[in-house]
Amino acid sequence: MKIAMIGTGYVGLVSGACFSDFGHDVICVDKDSSKIDALHAGKIPIYEPGLDELVASNVSAGRLRFTTELASALDGVDAVFIAVGTPSRRGDGHADLSYVYAVAEELAGALDHEAVVVTKSTVPVGTGDEVERILNEKGHGLTHSVGSNPEFLREGAAIGDFKRPDRIVIGVEDERAEKVLREIYRPLFLNEAPVLATRRRTAEMIKYAANAFLATKITFINEIADLCEAVGADVQDVARGIGLDNRIGKKFLNAGPGYGGSCFPKDTLALMKTAQDHDVPLRIVEATVQANDLRKRSMGRKIVHALGDDARGKRVAILGLTFKPNTDDMRDSPALAIVQTLLDAGAKVVAYDPEGMEIAAPMMPQVEMADSVYAAAEGADVVAIVTEWDAFRALDFGRLAQSVKQRILVDLRNIYRPEEVTRHGFQYIAIGTSAA
Repeated sequence: MKIAMIGTGYVGLVSGACFSDFGHDVICVDKDSSKIDALHAGKIPIYEPGLDELVASNVSAGRLRFTTELASALDGVDAVFIAVGTPSRRGDGHADLSYVYAVAEELAGALDHEAVVVTKSTVPVGTGDEVERILNEKGHGLTHSVGSNPEFLREGAAIGDFKRPDRIVIGVEDERAEKVLREIYRPLFLNEAPVLATRRRTAEMIKYAANAFLATKITFINEIADLCEAVGADVQDVARGIGLDNRIGKKFLNAGPGYGGSCFPKDTLALMKTAQDHDVPLRIVEATVQANDLRKRSMGRKIVHALGDDARGKRVAILGLTFKPNTDDMRDSPALAIVQTLLDAGAKVVAYDPEGMEIAAPMMPQVEMADSVYAAAEGADVVAIVTEWDAFRALDFGRLAQSVKQRILVDLRNIYRPEEVTRHGFQYIAIGTSAA
């Protein structure tokens, strides 16, 4: 099928590349000419493992193209996916839908034949209704089908998630939209990926409900970790013990410094705003958002506490800045609040991240960026692991011991066993244990 993908950000580029790898003819459209020029030159604007090879192979095969020209991209398309940003709106936290509606306006004027228009951007319930109204009121008498196809991609594992999904959700209001979407995803039927076809508003709600639940699960285990520290239990064993219950499951039960990224923070806020607009309080989600915000700064205070509650003039080595490994995404990363807490306490912060430093540097002008773990640790009074990159999972503690000023390791991701660290003379402080 012929597909136009509007937006070449994280969702649009990954989805477009994967659709083309299924054998579809895909053209990705973006107004940012520098981004399109970079893609034409083979440069990927985001860091996602395997994406550069996937894009290159499908461009070479002629199945994937890039352009800034919307009208020409729509020639003969069967489906148009809207995959533009929906950031939190300043002032109230609602999703900013201006980019989505602007695309709908342009599509209404440019589409010269009836097609299926699909929102892949994360949008509040009812957004598809407004997109449909815009298209059909301003679309030259054409009747377009509008569907919802939310994405469930994890940064750092997006290609695998797209090609081997837990489920495919399609929200439709007519048979034509359902038929086209099922045909687009037909290559995944061999993998027996379940397709859940719902009404459009239900599909929009599924995306927000899923992210809010996962954010709640993360926050729950983080609060249990605090209680474990207070009562002498071990949160990792607690997580295993409850995760073995099939009703709960083991995923998203890793205690840490809080959630961040492009989805959970903005989507929980948008869901809360939708609930407020309909006079339906979501107290659990509200508590999750508040607890997660407090969690990040408390992790900064945990590092200060490791320094005897006096960080002034002390050198702190931060390992990991991105909100998770295998991405360069700094959006709402716990590291931002942690570093600011340390700076407020008078510490000198030196950081290293395998992929995120270029984006992080202008966000943290007071932080020195190092070119390796050991350069960051040189003369440090404390080393803190903030992001669980694989590069931090097998540190040379002998070398690290020779680099630091004080042998203190704060592991905010619990990636080491205490005995691995303490035998090198380090004080080891983890999350959710009585020794922390």
